[in-house]
Amino acid sequence: MTAVIPPGRAVWHAERVTSPTSAAPHGMTEPVGLADSIVYQPGGIVSRQILKKPAGNVTLFAFDAGQELSVHTSPFDALVCVLEGESDISIDTVVHRVRDGEMLLLPAQVPHGVRAVTPFKMTLTMIRA
Repeated sequence: MTAVIPPGRAVWHAERVTSPTSAAPHGMTEPVGLADSIVYQPGGIVSRQILKKPAGNVTLFAFDAGQELSVHTSPFDALVCVLEGESDISIDTVVHRVRDGEMLLLPAQVPHGVRAVTPFKMTLTMIRA
């Protein structure tokens, strides 16, 4: 059984508990199912930061079908890894359809946007360099 607990609280996974405040350098010391670590919100977008360091961060996102992040830029490169579903991700003027198991680099300073074609989960890894 997997339950999602608000950030800063312990995360229960298969009868184990891992505390984000543990002594481990990355906060999680046992395997965690990424797609199971965030749930969809009907008609919305859910985000959950799972790692934050000076060099970058990793955030989980769950988009309900049809939800989108409008076109914007970021000062840093970001890597999208698709956990489940399909999304159209625009980079500049090119739209890419991404699916389960695929990844896509969002270059720094280049406009990009996200629109969920189906319910869609992804990780976003931002590298500050």
